[in-house]
Amino acid sequence: MKLSRIALATSLALGVVATAHAANDTNTRYIVTYKSDAVQAGQSAMHRAGGKSALVLGNQHAEAVYLDDAGLANLKADKNIEKIEEDFKRYPTSIWSDDAGDPMTTEVTPYGVYQTQANQMSFATTADLTVCIIDAGMDATNTDFNWNNVTGTNDSGTGNWYENGGPHGTHVAGTIAALGGNNRGVVGMVGNGGVKLHIVKVFNEAGWGYSSDLAHATDVCTANGADIISMSLGGGGANSTEENAFNNFVANGGLVVAAAGNDGNNVRSYPAGYSSVMMVGAVDADNLIASFSQFPPITKRVKGQTVSDETIGVEISAPGVDTLSTYPAGMATVSNMTANSLSYASSAMENLGSASGSTYNMGTAQAVDNGANGKVCVIERGVISFHDKVLNCENSGGIGAIIYNNVAGMLYGTLGDATTNVTSIPVVGATMEDGPALVAATTATVSVGPSDFGFMSGTSMATPAVSGVAALVWSHHTDCTGTEIRDALKAAAEDQGTAGRDDYYGYGIVKAAAASAYLDAHACTGGTPPPPPPPTCTKRKCR
Repeated sequence: MKLSRIALATSLALGVVATAHAANDTNTRYIVTYKSDAVQAGQSAMHRAGGKSALVLGNQHAEAVYLDDAGLANLKADKNIEKIEEDFKRYPTSIWSDDAGDPMTTEVTPYGVYQTQANQMSFATTADLTVCIIDAGMDATNTDFNWNNVTGTNDSGTGNWYENGGPHGTHVAGTIAALGGNNRGVVGMVGNGGVKLHIVKVFNEAGWGYSSDLAHATDVCTANGADIISMSLGGGGANSTEENAFNNFVANGGLVVAAAGNDGNNVRSYPAGYSSVMMVGAVDADNLIASFSQFPPITKRVKGQTVSDETIGVEISAPGVDTLSTYPAGMATVSNMTANSLSYASSAMENLGSASGSTYNMGTAQAVDNGANGKVCVIERGVISFHDKVLNCENSGGIGAIIYNNVAGMLYGTLGDATTNVTSIPVVGATMEDGPALVAATTATVSVGPSDFGFMSGTSMATPAVSGVAALVWSHHTDCTGTEIRDALKAAAEDQGTAGRDDYYGYGIVKAAAASAYLDAHACTGGTPPPPPPPTCTKRKCR
C-alpha cells in the first residue's frame, strides 16, 4: 500500500507522560505549542507560569499542560509560545449496551456483516494491514480473536492495554476482527484473523480522555505501522494540535475513521468533524438511520464566507443499533425465555439466576399483588419504572419477571446500578409483538447468566464496521492510499434517505463487495468519485 511512516520528532520525546489524567483537576488543561526553535525556552516559561505537564506531543512541539488563570495569562505573553488551545475531553460514543443471545455455545454472525457485504469477501492473507483502535483497551480474557495478530501500547493513567476499561473497546475490536469458523462467539468484518490490530488505551477510569491523548495516540499508531485508525469516540470543540495529527497521518497514506456522535442533533463532534477524518453515522437492521446518530451540516465559515465541505459531515453509514460483539469474559449477560415450552426472543435486564413455574399476568405491576406468589410475573411496560415493577413482583412472592414492550420491538433496559437495584429475581425483556402470547401462557421459564458477548448501540458500533470493511477492501487493493479507499467506500455505498448525499446517511450504507468491485473497475485513481457539493456562499463570491 502507499503508506509512508511519519518520522518521529527529536526535539521532544514521543509519548513522554509526566502526570496522569487525574492530576490538577482544579486547573484547566491546555495544549501549549512552542515555537519550533524555542522548545526548551518555552518549556521553562511554562514551568515558571506554574504549569504542570500532562503529556508531551513531540511531533508537534507541543505539550498538554494544567494551568490556572494567572499562569495562562503569563504564558500567553511569552515570546516562545506559538499558541495555546483548550484540551477538550473525548468520550466513548455508545449510548447504551444490552445483553447478547447465546453465542457462548454456537457461532453467531451479526446482522451488520450481511448488511455491509462483509460476508461476501475474505481478507487477503497476503496483505499486511494494521487497524489501530484508540479506545478503552481490549480485554485478553475474550478468546474470540487471533491474539497472535494483536499488539498494544500502554498509556499512562489508563492501565494495561490488554485489560478493559469497560467493555466498549473490546466490543469495538470484535466488530472489526472477531474470529469466524471456531464454532462459538461472533464473526467480525474481517473474520479470518488476517488483519492486525494495535490497541491504544486512552480512556481513564472515569471514561474519558483528552484531545491531546488522541494526538499522542495517533503518533503511537503511526509508530506501530497503522494503516487505519478507528475511533469510536468524540466530544465538543476542535483544536489544531489534534487536527494536525490526523492530517499528517492521512497525508502519509492512512485512513482515519471516527464516530459522528450519539446526541441525535446537528452538532459537529470531534475528531469526526475534521476534514481528514471520515465521519460515520449509524443505521439499524432495517437500513433506517438511528435516532441518536448526529447529522451536522457540511457548511463552514472560510474568510468570512459560508462554504460547503462534505468532509466535515457524515460521509457514510454503517450498522450501529443492537450490535452483537465481544465483551470481556463474563461481563455481558445472556438471557433465555420459554413460555408454554416455546422459545421466545428476550433481552437480559438484571439479576443472574433462573426461575420456572406458572405465570401470573400482573398488568403494569403498579402495586403488590399476592396472586403472583411463587409465579413468574408477566408485566407490561409503562406507568412506573422497571425497577419498581420488579420490586412489586418480588414483594408479592414472584420468582422471576418478564417485562414486554409497549412499543414495537424488543424491550431493553436495566433496573439501575448496584446502589439502587434492591431486587434479586431474574428479569428479562420481551417484544411488544410477543406480549399477547406471554400473557396467554400458563407456564414460563426465564434465565439470566454471564456471557462473553453482548449488544451495544451507538455510532461507536458503526465506526468499527466501516474500519473493518475498509480493511477488507484495502487488502485486495494494496496499491491504493487511504484517501482512495475512502473515496471508493463512498462511491459504492448504498444510497438511503434523500437521493444522493444527505446529512444523515452521507453517501449511504457501506458495502464491501461493491467497493472492491468499484476499484476493480476504476483502479485506485480511476473513475469518478462522488463530487462534493458546489460551494455555497453568503456573498457574491467565495475565496
